Amino acid sequence: MSADVLSLATQNATLWTSDLFDAETRAEARALLEQGGDALIEPFYKDLDFGTGGMRGIMGVGTNRINPYTLGLATQGLARLRPSTFFHGTQRPFKAAIAFDSRNNSQSFARKVAEVLSANGVHTYLFEDLRPTPELSFAVRELGCDFGIVLTASHNPKEYNGYKVYWNDGGQLVPPHDSACD
Repeated sequence: MSADVLSLATQNATLWTSDLFDAETRAEARALLEQGGDALIEPFYKDLDFGTGGMRGIMGVGTNRINPYTLGLATQGLARLRPSTFFHGTQRPFKAAIAFDSRNNSQSFARKVAEVLSANGVHTYLFEDLRPTPELSFAVRELGCDFGIVLTASHNPKEYNGYKVYWNDGGQLVPPHDSACD
């Protein structure tokens, strides 16, 4: 482990002990800081990558984990896009559909994502119960949404969850649009 990596992880973890975060998150970050060393590296040494289609990772506290804060940041990136950026000058409000599966925390993560979008003036459709990913793709097209998000990590171990973004054509978000969400 390099000193630079540990220093960055420690700096990130220290931020997560501030009042910007809820009490449970602050306590977990403090516990990791007390453990120090390797306990800090994986959760805090980098930001969770947003790549083709979205992001997935282990759920937990940290910048390199799936949690309400990392999902909120990615969602804020989507909300900052404007339809005129990619949709030929249209000035209409953004619309989004959100679905979730039975994965641990998917429903609460979907609600958080919907809250962030709504707070940004994005007209948001949130499914009331579990939906398969193809139904989200259909809903995006049927409702005339600009994008959709599904909270799922179906083929990963139970410690994981994921955030997959679908564009207005019902297909996964791909370059160059995915880089706008970093």
